[in-house]
Amino acid sequence: MAETTPTAGRRRNVFVLGLTDLHRRELECMRGAEEFTFHGLLDFERLVLQTDYDIDDLLEQARAELAEFQQSGATVDAIVSHWDFPSSVMAPILASEHGIPAPSLVSMLKCEHKYWSRLEQRASVPEVVPGFTAFDPFAEDVRGQIDLPFPFWVKPVKAHSSALGFMVTDEESLAKAVAEIRAEITDLGDAFNQVLARVDLPEELHGAGGNSCLAEQVMTGIQAAPEGTVSGGQFHVHGMFDMLKDPAGESIARLDYPAATVPQEVQQRMVDTAERFLRHIGYDDGAFNVEYMWDQETDKLWLIEVNTRISQSHSELFLLVDGSTNHEVAIDVALGRRPALPSREGRYEVAAKCAIMHHSDGVVTRVPGEEEFARVDERFPGTRVSLQVEPGDRLSELPHQDEYNYILGSVYLGADSHEGITERFEQVTAMLPIDITAAPEDVSLPEATA
Repeated sequence: MAETTPTAGRRRNVFVLGLTDLHRRELECMRGAEEFTFHGLLDFERLVLQTDYDIDDLLEQARAELAEFQQSGATVDAIVSHWDFPSSVMAPILASEHGIPAPSLVSMLKCEHKYWSRLEQRASVPEVVPGFTAFDPFAEDVRGQIDLPFPFWVKPVKAHSSALGFMVTDEESLAKAVAEIRAEITDLGDAFNQVLARVDLPEELHGAGGNSCLAEQVMTGIQAAPEGTVSGGQFHVHGMFDMLKDPAGESIARLDYPAATVPQEVQQRMVDTAERFLRHIGYDDGAFNVEYMWDQETDKLWLIEVNTRISQSHSELFLLVDGSTNHEVAIDVALGRRPALPSREGRYEVAAKCAIMHHSDGVVTRVPGEEEFARVDERFPGTRVSLQVEPGDRLSELPHQDEYNYILGSVYLGADSHEGITERFEQVTAMLPIDITAAPEDVSLPEATA
């Protein structure tokens, strides 16, 4: 693979879609950060917090920002994104226009479109694919399109996190799920159709556009995820994560690094399966993380989904354990360099991202102040807390939440053991109380089905 090196005396200009203060701090903590100048491209509000997108308009805004930057003769050396749609597909489109290494849009969509991805998985790694079928949520007879027995999952072919994803157990719960999907799916689905229109779709996808849905067999087991890169045809995994659910088994409550719940042999099967799939779809010059579920009783491995980026949720954890962040490999790939991260050069043996959850609707009346955060940082060095709420927020109106829990924020912290993470998280949250009062009206979350 051809590798590029920095031009003497010139800092490389790296544009990050939806750059946040936390991302900037992480970028500045990575090795070789002095080689780069980091620029935000479009803002976090437009790219992440919005729930209604116009991709063509967003692309034009991004192009205008880049063109204005280049007017002085400055160069655009890398364009990266660590967020979900629409940032995830905008980055390769813009990178291609500037001659920057990036995955092809077709290979991206073979991961991003949940039904298309399942078709490609079935063709390349069928042993890890659950039963699935596409359906039109606006059809008169939805159940008649789904050839799976209850219970099963239903979800849009494109959604944020677990939004509009439901486990349905009977006709009544299916009807309720479909009603909610119909009310909200076009917010993202219309924008996704704008991207799908840029490529030639296979015959199997005709009628399965951005406002269609996927029904899937229920999978059970322990979740884990490898993260890595494919760069210049070279496949490499630089980290493996545990994805631990809350006690009710409804939502991912914690990410642990390095993974410890899944045997090494199973981790290697995850890695091998990811490589086979990504090579099958022609994915290159990009980062990835792949979510799996392993059924310990049957030794059955299931592939949940393939994400076409490094995970921003992993960045702080790499910093705490390895001494640098995964932003480093994303930038290396965009510059045509061979990506590599340091290993175990950080402050802690293990690290975790722990979600601060609330299980019923309410209104936030108080969040911690700067003095409380400072006390946490002094007592537990390296700990970072990112809150998603502020006084006056109603939880049921927060964007991009799943159907079973409200996420108030996240705590990124390290410890000498996985058991130590649990104890430290409890101490940190006790030091950072968030006050919530009952909502003005009784709006409860759907009852989860195990």
